[in-house]
Amino acid sequence: MRLGIYVGSFNPVHKGHIKVANYLVDNNYLDMILLLPTPNYWDKQDLAPTKDRLNILKIFETSKIKIDSIHNNYPYTYQVLRSLKKEYPKDELYLIIGSDNLKKLHLWKNIDEILSYKIMIVKRDKDAITKYLENFPNNRFIVIDNFIPIEVSSTIIRNNLSDNNLDQRVLTYIKNYHLYEREIK
Repeated sequence: MRLGIYVGSFNPVHKGHIKVANYLVDNNYLDMILLLPTPNYWDKQDLAPTKDRLNILKIFETSKIKIDSIHNNYPYTYQVLRSLKKEYPKDELYLIIGSDNLKKLHLWKNIDEILSYKIMIVKRDKDAITKYLENFPNNRFIVIDNFIPIEVSSTIIRNNLSDNNLDQRVLTYIKNYHLYEREIK
């Protein structure tokens, strides 16, 4: 099985995130995707509680999109991949990243181990993918060229919770549990 690992803060999950997951399974790039919200880590702080982000992600769970609530306590991506490889030894794992992550990919902890996996790069904004890929000798990258992203960020959404890039069920959960209120101006 071709198993996609989509690690992110999902703070909150928005239609752009879900569009990526659906696109990859609907167009047979992958057989199944695990969505895995991260805890607070080196470049992202003040995330909504992991349990809330997991509950919100479960809204989108299908037979091909699963929510992983086991491996989200690892601080580094290589640890997530290492653990999942033990759990799915016969499957081919693909790390899913947005092209915006390429700028700092060389800084990721144990990048050489991460590069031993296939990495699916989903175009986001107008990032110059080729320029960044030239920095990596091991070409394990699969660039998803035909995907048309929704140009939105979770940061923008947190500042405008009426944004139409949130599924109504997500917005309802956020309001019911008073998430992101400190960020609303």
